[in-house]
Amino acid sequence: MEPCRHRLQTPTVSLSYLTWGQGPTVMLLHGLADHGLVWQPLAEALGSHYRCLAPDLRGHGDSDKPDDPDAYDALTLVQDLEALAVNDQGDNGAIAVVAHSWAAKLALLWAQHYPQRLRQLILVDPFFVNQLPGLFRPTLPLLYRTLPFLQVMGPFDSYETAAAVARSLKQYRGWSPHQQAVFQGAMEQKPDGRWGSKFAIAARNGVFNDILDRAGLTTDLDVPTLLLLPEQGLNRLAWQLKPYRTHLSNLQIQRIPGNHWPHLVQPAAVNQAVADYLTPSTTGVAKDLS
Repeated sequence: MEPCRHRLQTPTVSLSYLTWGQGPTVMLLHGLADHGLVWQPLAEALGSHYRCLAPDLRGHGDSDKPDDPDAYDALTLVQDLEALAVNDQGDNGAIAVVAHSWAAKLALLWAQHYPQRLRQLILVDPFFVNQLPGLFRPTLPLLYRTLPFLQVMGPFDSYETAAAVARSLKQYRGWSPHQQAVFQGAMEQKPDGRWGSKFAIAARNGVFNDILDRAGLTTDLDVPTLLLLPEQGLNRLAWQLKPYRTHLSNLQIQRIPGNHWPHLVQPAAVNQAVADYLTPSTTGVAKDLS
């Protein structure tokens, strides 16, 4: 099932997004430095029953990339998501949302500011959701250089050199055809002939500034939520799960195989877990499979 690409012009940016299938809408939100195509296997698995919509968030993929880091405040990105939902569903249509890593913060803020919009929420190994202490600000340049998933930002002298670096990273472990397509879609040749990520430096700087300035989960939410935790993911300790257990009153937790990018390295497990959760429960009993 091949996706269809669309564009939506909002008052501030043009957003590129992919769609698959027919049925109730499920919006799929990629993590930092990724783009919408990471969800291809999940969209194919759901496409016979759901309409999947996967945006390239501003600063990523083929969407617009404002030069001002302040344009990447989390609440600004939430307005982008709401604009996509209004365009797709109208003012009152409810959708399910699947969000990976940092995008979980956007989804949770979206649920807080538009409580009638989200009918179900699935968070895949959320990260950078809660506010980091301000003392991290001087160390951000070091963090940019050491975070593995930012190593493919480049620049590289050739596409082949960039691909060799990508193959060493956890999200591309196995180098499947889908992973190769995702990597190819994330890269572009720059005006000087070198290669680098489509992920904008201003977006990187703006998102990390926002992580220092705003927490994503500080109030109680009753939206039905599934927390998918990969066995080699980033949420392995009780204190990391405490905010979700505290604030999400309708929470299920499920362990799945894989690392922080299970939808890229173990997509079958993610596909099954998401499909099972989206299907209405006949018992209404919350479960914790962690």
